[in-house]
Amino acid sequence: MKTFLRVRALLAGAALVLGATAAQAEAKYGPGTSDKEIKVGQTIAYSGPASAYGNLGKVEAAYFKWLNEKKGGINGRKITFISRDDGYQPPKAVENVRSLVEGDEVALIFGVLGTPVNMAIRPYLNAKKVPHLFNAAGSSAFNDPKKYHWTTGWQPNLHDEAKFYATQLLKLNPNAKIGVLYQNDDFGKDMLAGLKDGLGDKADKMIVSAQMFQPTDPTVDSQMVILKNSGADALFLFTYAKQAAQAISKAADLNWKPHTFLHLGSASIGATLKPAGLDKSVGVMTAGFAKDPSDPQWKDDPAVKEWLAWMKENMPGADTNDALYAMGYAAAQTLEQVLKQAGDDLTRENIMKQVASLKQFRPELLLPGSYINTSPDNYAIVTFMKLQKFNGKSWDFVD
Repeated sequence: MKTFLRVRALLAGAALVLGATAAQAEAKYGPGTSDKEIKVGQTIAYSGPASAYGNLGKVEAAYFKWLNEKKGGINGRKITFISRDDGYQPPKAVENVRSLVEGDEVALIFGVLGTPVNMAIRPYLNAKKVPHLFNAAGSSAFNDPKKYHWTTGWQPNLHDEAKFYATQLLKLNPNAKIGVLYQNDDFGKDMLAGLKDGLGDKADKMIVSAQMFQPTDPTVDSQMVILKNSGADALFLFTYAKQAAQAISKAADLNWKPHTFLHLGSASIGATLKPAGLDKSVGVMTAGFAKDPSDPQWKDDPAVKEWLAWMKENMPGADTNDALYAMGYAAAQTLEQVLKQAGDDLTRENIMKQVASLKQFRPELLLPGSYINTSPDNYAIVTFMKLQKFNGKSWDFVD
């Protein structure tokens, strides 16, 4: 009997060892991942002309810290988030990314700000087969799975956003005279091209002036004077927060009140409209895709209440009127979902497979009706938009 029990115990022990070995064998790891950790890298503008957008990186860092402390990370693995300042300078961003990939050996790069910066780092990351995920940039070039398998955006793409504005303007005033202020890079040019596509054969006649600026220009005052003098009664601001605030303020100073459409990435009450002057910003329109927690219409929304409580606990003192915090929070949740789906296969290849396999996923700070569905042929993440207008305090949807 003792011999039988001893044999059974040995067999049970062997089964446990074999089971553990099999479980370990099933787990697959790539660079920057292990049974305890997932390394995520980021380069973003904490300084320079786009420094207002550094709030994206700050809230993402706070979210991953909270995940680690409150939920034990993702699938039992802590997130090590390494975020570095690039000052919105593409060469510095390339340097940061090389250091993150080759020095820190991160698993992926996440949430990089700006079309020109992402364009600069995209060739390197695709050559190295490193996931380049959920850029805070809207170029349609970031949804090209066949040519750039490792790169994806997050927000609605710039080209479609500008086409959306063209459609809305044609409803408001089909004979409008249009002035455009655009940043002289891939971001601004992509939006200008989308606007022209949306206007169709009316584009050349309707656009009476298009003025460009460099991201490092101290002001856009001279461009705004030219645009007003062109006789334009509709204004498109294809700019980031600093120049958008300057343009809105200058238009008011010039007593110029065109129908104004603002790039959604700059439609932040805290980062753009407050610096411009809330009174001067009344009537500005943009493409909404997320709930603005400062908007009274969402005051009883459970997701907004939960987010406000989270912000109070994890980012005390932060201005919750700044929509960038909500955007970064939702983007971080999207990465969390991808890594959850990846399970114990944390190879870079499987991470990209999960990026292309999001189904009916919706961070609850996105507008109702906005669901994320991706496929191997389509990496578009957030696609749903609604026109909204600023009333001096918050955004109202335009029917």
